[in-house]
Amino acid sequence: MGAAEAKHDVFQAIADPTRRKILKLLADQELPIASITDSLPITRTAVNKHLFVLSEAGLVSSRRIGRETRFSLQPEPLQELKEWLSFFELYWDNKLTALRNFVESDE
Repeated sequence: MGAAEAKHDVFQAIADPTRRKILKLLADQELPIASITDSLPITRTAVNKHLFVLSEAGLVSSRRIGRETRFSLQPEPLQELKEWLSFFELYWDNKLTALRNFVESDE
């Protein structure tokens, strides 16, 4: 199995609520693992595993500063999610319009 096949996709990466929380934490700032761990009710080892999945999906990058590793959000892969959701937006808009027309009709 090649490296590209072993990586997680964006949808798998964001499926977990803890990983979504980590992405929110990293949305505004670069953080070390200690700060991320302090913000979550899980162990440092668990945070590290979640960061690995996010990194494999391209959603998080890391860099070493001295003895510390800092993590930051890489939002570009989320574009795939946005495009996928926008496809269904039209579907839901049509369904909601049909429902509104049905409810507002005199029948």
